[in-house]
Amino acid sequence: MSELLWDDVKCFFDPELMGALPEVRVPDASAQDWQAVLDLVIVRGWRCQYSEGGAVMPVPAAEAVLSRPAGAEHGELRVWPAAEVLAIFRFYAPEEVSFEVDLRELQGQERLEVFCGFLQAIGERLGKPVLMDPEGDYGHPVLGFDVATGQVELLAEPWRPAP
Repeated sequence: MSELLWDDVKCFFDPELMGALPEVRVPDASAQDWQAVLDLVIVRGWRCQYSEGGAVMPVPAAEAVLSRPAGAEHGELRVWPAAEVLAIFRFYAPEEVSFEVDLRELQGQERLEVFCGFLQAIGERLGKPVLMDPEGDYGHPVLGFDVATGQVELLAEPWRPAP
């Protein structure tokens, strides 16, 4: 269970304030980290679908996807950690595991718990922080998995609407 409460963090999940598709990332990653994420998806039994250029394919090894020639289609892995929660991983560079989530799917405490559990699973597997930046505001995370505490924590002050 997450330490975060929906009422305290819902501003960070408001598509009007944050953009609908925030960037979630693991900085200072490697091809081995990408492979660990692929392995985690299988171990957890999360439903997934891999595609390149719209063509659905079996999930390849991370090294194969990340070593594609310049100009080739980037791989995309869709992962459903819960039936109505989708994370889309895009294999742009080995140095950063990155994915998007749709904030419209992450409304309420139950979905917050799913999302935090997903971030925690990735962070624990990699032993690295997992950070969520608002859409279009890269490098300014608002929450993330902290390796030292083993929890998803706030990294910015929530803002409250004026009374």
